Formats: sequence, C-alpha cells, structure tokens
Amino acid sequence: MGILSKAGLAARGLWRIAAAAAILTLPNLALRPAAAETTLRVALHSDLKIIDPIWTTALISTHHGFMIYDTLFAVDEKMTVQPQMVDSWTVSDDKLTFTFKLREGLEWHDGQPVTAEDCVASIRRWGVRDGMAQKLMAVTAELRAVDARTFVLRLKEPYGLVLSTLGKASSNVLFIMPKRVAETDPNSQITDTTGSGPFIFLRDQWKPGERAVYVRNPRYRPRAEPPSGMAGGKVVRVDRVEWIWLPDAQTQVNALLQGEIDLVEAPPHDLLPLVEKDPNIALAVLAPMGRQYAFRFNVLHKPFNDARIRQAVAYAFNQQDFLQSTIGDPRYFRVCRSLYPCGSPFETEAGFEDKLESNFVRARALLQEAGYDGTPVVLMQSTDIGSLANLAPVAKALLERAGFKVDLQAMDWQTLVSRRAKKDPPGAGGWSAFLTSWGSIDVLDPASTSFLNASCERAAFGWPCDAELERLRDAFARETDPQAQKALAEAVQRREAAYPTHIQLGQYLQPTAYRRNLTGVFAASNLALWNIEKK
Repeated sequence: MGILSKAGLAARGLWRIAAAAAILTLPNLALRPAAAETTLRVALHSDLKIIDPIWTTALISTHHGFMIYDTLFAVDEKMTVQPQMVDSWTVSDDKLTFTFKLREGLEWHDGQPVTAEDCVASIRRWGVRDGMAQKLMAVTAELRAVDARTFVLRLKEPYGLVLSTLGKASSNVLFIMPKRVAETDPNSQITDTTGSGPFIFLRDQWKPGERAVYVRNPRYRPRAEPPSGMAGGKVVRVDRVEWIWLPDAQTQVNALLQGEIDLVEAPPHDLLPLVEKDPNIALAVLAPMGRQYAFRFNVLHKPFNDARIRQAVAYAFNQQDFLQSTIGDPRYFRVCRSLYPCGSPFETEAGFEDKLESNFVRARALLQEAGYDGTPVVLMQSTDIGSLANLAPVAKALLERAGFKVDLQAMDWQTLVSRRAKKDPPGAGGWSAFLTSWGSIDVLDPASTSFLNASCERAAFGWPCDAELERLRDAFARETDPQAQKALAEAVQRREAAYPTHIQLGQYLQPTAYRRNLTGVFAASNLALWNIEKK
C-alpha cells in the first residue's frame, strides 16, 4: 500500500474521470487523449478551506488567489513593481491623477471580457480589508472607469506608494474579480470563484480536508516577458494541478520520496536530511527573503487590553527558544529584534534593545504595575502546520515563568483562521493570542506590515487602536525622502514597543522539496505553479 490513503488512491481514477468531464465542458479547450494529460500533485503547508483571499490573510488562500486570479501589477524577483494586467499608465504632472489602461484580450473564465469596472469594484472591496490599501483609499478623491479598458485613480494629495500598493505581493493581494463578485460585502466571503488567472478552480471537486483541483485556463493570455517573481509571463505547462492535503509531515515527505507527490511546499526542517539523501529530490529556498514569526495580541479583552501587560510579553520572550524548537538547524534561522527583516533597508533594534531576552524579573514587575489579576491567556495553537506547531508550547512556558496563567487550546490552522476573526471574549469562544508567520516581503515597512495597522475596528484581527502609531504610519506612507522614511520607520518601531501590536520572534528560511523530473521551478515571493513542466 502506498503513502496516500486507500480511499485517496482509489479515488484517483474517479478524479481523472471527473476532471476529464469538467475539462470537456470548458469552452474552446480541444479534446485530448487521457494519457496526454499531465497532472502536477503538490502537498502544501495547509489545507484550503477559505477561498476568498480578500476576506482572509491566510497564506494558503493567497496561494489559491494567485492560481485563479490576475493582478494589475506584480513584484518581480528584484522587488520592482511591474505591470501585469495593466498595459500602460500615465501620471499627471501634479502627481495626483493616475490613468491605467488594461491589456487587450483579457477574459474571465466564462469568456466575458475583463473591464475597467471590474477593476474599480475589486479595488474598492480590497480597500476595505487590506491595511496598506486602506491608506491609499484614505487619500483617494476619485476612482472611476473611463471606458471598457481604462480607469482613473485621482488623489487628494501626492502619495508615494500608489504602484507598490496596487502591486503588493503580500496578503491581502489585489486580486481582480468580476464586478458582480467584487460587489460582495467585504466582511462576507465570496462564493463565486470566476477569475481571469492562469488556472481554473474546479469547485465541484474541492473537498476540504482532502484536495483542491485546478486545470489550465485555455483563455489566459500570458505576458510576453519571462516569469520573474510574481510578475512576467504565467505560462502553464501542465494540464491539471492537484493540491493534496496530507496533514502529517512525515507522510508528505514519504509520498514525495515514493513519487506519489511531485512537490512539498514546506517540509519540516528536521526531515530535510532525509530529503537531501535522495538523488531524485531537489531542495530549494524559493522565497529567499524568508519568513518572520509573530505573536499576535487581541487588545479588545483582558489581559492584553493593557499595553503594559503586552510589554511584559516582550520582556518574557526570547527568539532563540522559538527558532530552536521549530527550525532547529541554525543554517535556516536568524535571531532578529527588528520588526522589519534583518538585511532590509529599515532594519533597526530601536525600542527592543532590552527586550526579547527572557527578563522575567522585568516582566513580573510590569504585570504587578498593571495589576494583572490572573486572567488566563487563551492561546490558540495550530497543530497541523509543522513550522508553527511547536511555537505555542514555547510561548506558554515562557509566559508562565513570567507569571501569566495560560489556557492553551489546540486546533487545526483553518479553525484558528476562522476563530481569530471573532471579537467575542476569550471565555466565550474568542481568543487572547496566537502565533503565525509572515513572508519577509509582507513586513518590509510600516505601511505593508498588516500587524502594525492600529486603526481600531478597521485593523486586522487583534484590532489594535492607537492614534500615534497610525499618525506615524501615515507620515511614512506620504514621505518620499529615503532618509526621512528610515527615521519614520524607526519611530514606528519605538511606538510599537510602547504599544505592542505583536511580538516579532525571528526569521527563518523554508526550503521546498520537489522531484527532479520537474523543470521550470523558480523563486518567487509566493507559490508559483506556472512555468513548471513535468517530464
């Protein structure tokens, strides 16, 4: 018996039959012999349960978004914003009016043309959910379609982050959706998965907890440039992609070694020696900027509604314990006190020089000063993602040594993602804190870092509310001088140390493992399954 379950193996034939039927119903897709179909099977870091990448910041949903949607702009491998759906654009002399023209021939999966009205509606919905987009919308005077392929963005004042906001590669990405879909309430999840991207999602074959299936979009028109990061030509070289969910990491790796899986996105670091021994397997860090761990507070309820109690956490924690428990191999992790990635332009230890050293004496003093009354920290632990599972037990041990009471509650990641959106008190189904990771590209500066958004009810889950932090972030977003930007980024970090929204817990690199019969695998800030050919 192979690595996949009996039911899973038995279903493979059924999947093929169902997929063939689904493909035959797609418009303008020529008939092919079944034997000619190429299927790429991948095991990703999480199961896909939420298919609205605007409603959630979950990375797996962003991966899903890049499969089926396209973007106006995208970031290449050099972190430069490049046009994607946009063909050309102009900026007025006063820097207030941006006019964008779409490429010719863009179509939705159902054959309808992509229009400027679709783009406007998509920007408006995304502008409610994403922190960086909120800043852009705050300085927007007008957003309207001019004709079928042209739309205008007019600003109230010059703003230096227009293109980098529209082209951001981090959650929430501006995925363009049909107007009828984009008009969904931003606080409700979409159900229609029509996109214009390189793949089509077969929703009737989606089985959360088992698999998600995508087929090549025959209507997609790639750009002429070679792929670079999330930019360039997205040429699909396989007929079908199956995301197969295997919650056990050892099972994922064994399936890869036996050829039942073609690619494992995030093999645990302690299993890398096993992968490295197999000559048929390649190992590569496809996101060379790495990732950053974070401990996220819920500031709405006790005990973390008091900034002093959150500061106590910063004194109680140390990054080495977290990194050692999850990554282990020092080749792949780095202690870094900066909110912004070490090695990036805004790297600084400002405000954290005396923190993250497990100073339990200082932590207990802050708890006493704040009058901590023993309210338990309801700490959510995700158990099914290898790079996260060990974080919460480490946090619990360190918090308890500092004098906190901790209620550790285990759950799978998708349950955590759903629960973190709830504002209920921790004792009534809510939460106090959880741990996660962000791509370093997500936390490069004060504007792009979602967890620094302190705009109260408009902020990301955790809902920090601090006018000074928002004032500094706004000033950063409007500043164009690099040295002034750096000073403002440092000021933001000092303010965050006084009013903690989250605690940064170090950086790490995540290798991806894939079989060597795959070619065209390339580095990008997110999972990119186009350009891959399976021989």
